Amino acid sequence: MRLDSHDTSNIKVRSSSGGRARKAGGLGIVGILIALAAAWFLDLDPRQTIGMVEGAQQALPQRGAEPNAMSEAEVCAMGPYAREACDALDSLNATWEPVFARAGARFEQPVLDLYRGGQVTTEGCGSASSAAGPFYCPADMGIYIDTGFYDQLATMSGTRGDFARLYVIAHEYGHHIQNLTGIAGAVRQAKAQNPSRANGLQVRMELQADCYAGVWAGLNRDRIEPGDMQEGMAAASSIGDDTLMRQAGRRIDPENFTHGTSAQRMAALRLGMEGGDHAACDAYFE
Repeated sequence: MRLDSHDTSNIKVRSSSGGRARKAGGLGIVGILIALAAAWFLDLDPRQTIGMVEGAQQALPQRGAEPNAMSEAEVCAMGPYAREACDALDSLNATWEPVFARAGARFEQPVLDLYRGGQVTTEGCGSASSAAGPFYCPADMGIYIDTGFYDQLATMSGTRGDFARLYVIAHEYGHHIQNLTGIAGAVRQAKAQNPSRANGLQVRMELQADCYAGVWAGLNRDRIEPGDMQEGMAAASSIGDDTLMRQAGRRIDPENFTHGTSAQRMAALRLGMEGGDHAACDAYFE
């Protein structure tokens, strides 16, 4: 896929591995009370609002910032994968912001965190290792990617094409869209009310994010190159629940699916790409 070179003034990017400003000592009692009040008023999980307040504090200029904090330009220059991810983020922002503007809805850019070293601590969703793969944290609107995952994806999908990697970041951006539209919050609430539906709802979330990834590609179809569609399908197929279970020597158990089958993931990506219409992705929650 042909992407323009990114402009760091149009994106939010960081690397937790490279250091960033942190407030010593955590929230403090006033911050905790604010977070708890917000949780009650907004009907949210207190852990989420505490994470939001922590993230807001850390976004402010702090004394004692880590001396090795990297600039956005430095993060994007960490390597070919980082540069490509920044190019993709710029394109995703430029594609989705007008969609929200036409709908008269509020839009806010996510933050891309290209961490290294296999471990990362988010600002509201706890810690994770690279073994968990790329993920999105709604509390700090962060897309977290250890770029080493891309080599693993190439082995799994059998392709080193760029569109397989772009599909991954576009999928995580899809979760950001769900966060902004309120779908993510509604699903969290539905899971809490009926835990027996949690896996099924999570699968729908993941398939809709695949669909949104396809919408981005569909709206930029003039940038699509020969073979991109095949690369995307190969990547989607390689990370389907049934495929991963089979490769792990496990019995295929739909009750434990979290992302959907290979066929479902390919269909969701195709649905978004063919029409380039985000409304088509509503089908997963009708």
